[in-house]
Amino acid sequence: MSKRLAEVARKVGVSEATVSRVLNDKPGVSDATRQAVLTALDVLGYERPTKLRGERARLVGLVLPELTNPIFPALAEIIGGGLSQNGYTPLLCTQNAGGITESDYVDLLLQQQVSGVIFLGGNYSQADAEHSHYERLQQVNLPTVLVNARIDGLDFATVSTDDAAAAEQAVLHLHQLGHRRIGMLMGPLDHIPSRRKLAAARRLLERLGPGLDDALVVRGLYSLESGQAGATRLFAQGATAIVCASDPLALGAVRAARRAGLRVPDDVSVVGFDDSALMSCTEPPLTTVRQPIESMGRTVIDLLLSQIAGTTEPGDELLFEPEFVLRSSTGPAAA
Repeated sequence: MSKRLAEVARKVGVSEATVSRVLNDKPGVSDATRQAVLTALDVLGYERPTKLRGERARLVGLVLPELTNPIFPALAEIIGGGLSQNGYTPLLCTQNAGGITESDYVDLLLQQQVSGVIFLGGNYSQADAEHSHYERLQQVNLPTVLVNARIDGLDFATVSTDDAAAAEQAVLHLHQLGHRRIGMLMGPLDHIPSRRKLAAARRLLERLGPGLDDALVVRGLYSLESGQAGATRLFAQGATAIVCASDPLALGAVRAARRAGLRVPDDVSVVGFDDSALMSCTEPPLTTVRQPIESMGRTVIDLLLSQIAGTTEPGDELLFEPEFVLRSSTGPAAA
């Protein structure tokens, strides 16, 4: 208790006695100071005394890692619409390089006394990233739902596509087309969804033979530019087909093939992941693994509302089966 008093007092710039009077709802403190102390409690992750909690605003934080990957705006549209239909207003929090961090957004959302938070990808999917701000959400017992695979130890309701099944579908398709030099173009080394995809691909290729050559595994950022650079390396290693961890990576791989004078799918095949908007309109139309974002979005809303109502506690991860979408960017291995 004394540690909490001291920390809040330093944050606000008042004495510990003043903080104590606010926490015990005693007179003699101005409204501005009282509000500053309560806000500091929220920001620092301390739970307000029961009589001072009040009613949370009907606001829900919707935290996105970026907007360049079409899958995130698509998910945000589905979830935002569901929140509005249930009387909640989504607060869109978009991260960008050098801008407001995920931790900063958590502080801001706690200050706004939001009813809950939904993360559409974030630090929880990266083993080496900062995770202390999630502890603040757990300390105040704020309803929270994560979309995408998370690291172990974060006890939040989680909704994600079965990454292992997605990788197996893509690899099996390419293997059946005769490809044996199958490259894997994944996200960063500590990224949990990419780890799951890669592990599943290894297991399957070991069963099918001849296994996955480590030289055919390239990791990078989830961008078209990173996909082009990574695919160039894979083609240099003799890859005749590439499984990509996102559609932007796959589009980068198609561009790399063209720069190398290779034809897709006559010379090399490319498979994406997400089936985000317009992938049927690319040249060639992209073979990809579709995330069932409609059903995932509805489940996210249900999980959050049940937590807000107090009818459920944060639970296990719910896995959704992906769907393989065959288009024109894959074909038989060249002779």
